[in-house]
Amino acid sequence: MRKPLMAGNWKMNKTIPEAVAMVKELKGKIADVKDVDVLLCPVFTALYPVANEVKGSNINIGAQDLFWEAKGAFTGEVAPNMITDAGCSFVIIGHSERRQYFGETNETVNKKIKAALSSGLIPVVCVGETLKEREDNVTFKVIESQVREGIKDLSKEEAAKVVIAYEPVWAIGTGKTATPDQAQEVHAFIRKVYGEMYGDVAEGTRILYGGSVKPSNVSELMKKEDIDGGLVGGASLKAEDFEALVKYGK
Repeated sequence: MRKPLMAGNWKMNKTIPEAVAMVKELKGKIADVKDVDVLLCPVFTALYPVANEVKGSNINIGAQDLFWEAKGAFTGEVAPNMITDAGCSFVIIGHSERRQYFGETNETVNKKIKAALSSGLIPVVCVGETLKEREDNVTFKVIESQVREGIKDLSKEEAAKVVIAYEPVWAIGTGKTATPDQAQEVHAFIRKVYGEMYGDVAEGTRILYGGSVKPSNVSELMKKEDIDGGLVGGASLKAEDFEALVKYGK
């Protein structure tokens, strides 16, 4: 049985005081939740203070990206051990915005996954198609190459630690959402491909849906067999909205 994971990606939002105030409010609201894992991914500057604020609570902290080298002359980058040092146990890798604006490729995603795993971080690996790719009927081709090339050459033990997030790029921040059936179809396909790569590991792999997840649609999405949680953007920025997502089944 896969335990659901509700992950909030704050993207480039919230100063340190705003971030700390938000988690201070949130941790009390969801303190009694035991059947869903909770993850928040603030900006780099807020990681350490937010991690300190949630210490001892049921909230996990993750970074929004990392670099694959441990140290060196890589101005502006952040190494895996720096992220764990700040209190993180997770890291988002390959988000569509990183692919779209910052040149992320399946190859760099693969390097980052390996660096994260070797540092004890759980990678949340994002895959997804653009609107043009969906209209051109190449969704499954795109997703398959992102999974096969991005998450390759791991041991079964490493592969079992990976979380995958399906985020249809056309549904991020647009208010559009893949229907539960559309999302389920792709999630089932991802699980099939991952199973071809890593065998029975795929059955235990959590696959999150990311694409305008909000309190009004989360319950229908979470009823689907292969949807194991959400990678949430805008709805993770307010404590009451994210509380509703975490408590979707109640």
